Amino acid sequence: MIEDIKALIEERKYIITLHAKKRMDERGVSSADLITFIMNGDIIEEYPDSEPCPSALILGTVADCHCHAVVALCKNHARIITVYWPDEEKWIDHKTRKSN
Repeated sequence: MIEDIKALIEERKYIITLHAKKRMDERGVSSADLITFIMNGDIIEEYPDSEPCPSALILGTVADCHCHAVVALCKNHARIITVYWPDEEKWIDHKTRKSN
């Protein structure tokens, strides 16, 4: 899945949702930062049943800080849904979610 997402990003076939743009602005993450972090990132969770397209949680870094992005893999584009810093209340570390 990550290679397909990266291929669409390289082809500039991606959409950054309004929600993701708002979160990026709140967190000081530029579009260039986002694209670099996805292109160098790894999937840490997959959501094959998400609608309307399967999606994944990608871990990367921005300014030497761990960052997460949820990206959907649609038929002809990647859709960046949200971007956030892992919250210590929800994550043991940057790639291990705490159990409820």
